[in-house]
Amino acid sequence: MNISSILPLSAKNVSLSRDGRLVLRQINLDIFPSKRTIILGPNGAGKTTLLRLLHGLVVPDTGEVLWLGSHAGMQYRRQAMVFQRPVMLRRSVYSNVMYGLKFSGLRRSQREARTAEVLRETGLESLAKRSARKLSVGEQQRVAIARAWALGPEVLFLDEPTASLDPSATKAIERLVDFISNAGTTIVLTTQDLAQARRLAERVIFIYNGQVVEVADADSFFLSPQSPEARAFLSGELLWPGAAGMKGPRLCVG
Repeated sequence: MNISSILPLSAKNVSLSRDGRLVLRQINLDIFPSKRTIILGPNGAGKTTLLRLLHGLVVPDTGEVLWLGSHAGMQYRRQAMVFQRPVMLRRSVYSNVMYGLKFSGLRRSQREARTAEVLRETGLESLAKRSARKLSVGEQQRVAIARAWALGPEVLFLDEPTASLDPSATKAIERLVDFISNAGTTIVLTTQDLAQARRLAERVIFIYNGQVVEVADADSFFLSPQSPEARAFLSGELLWPGAAGMKGPRLCVG
């Protein structure tokens, strides 16, 4: 059975306030199929809020978020999100992935087969019987990503999946992201880690102070950024989030 794509995903003139403060301002962007898109920016720029908005957890004050040009309900959106801090159920790794398939409409035998397949393909087979809550944070994050991918999403949103992880755990997560991307899932990932963005990005959305400042293919962005904010960020200067309406980057000195 042919299933039509839910992409592109578009945000059109989206703004969002929290506690009287404008946190996202006039966001316009598109997410295209099969592109590994990295939302890059300094801490406090609005990356996580933007990801939640695209996923559907947050409703904009103004503007609209459209899946393939329509306001499709969440039940029609074949997409999933993994948060920065994974939440593990009090059960085995196998059961965590299996439980994620509970509402998929698959028969139990199909859920069992899919769980075994996902654990094998994501390199988690050896952890299947381990208690998920006793794993390292890096291992838990891999389980959370595998659990989300088991549902077969067309789009997978990942919120800083390697934050606070050591280099070995980071490498394992990046290999998993690369595998899932190559398997055909569109990845949208937030990070403030430049080295990671260079390794993973095919397309970059650079956000600063709640605004999308620049959107470009990864090679173009890293070789020749067009905005002063992106140039400052790539040169290693720390950008303060700044107040709404501020023009140009505010730099941390000393």
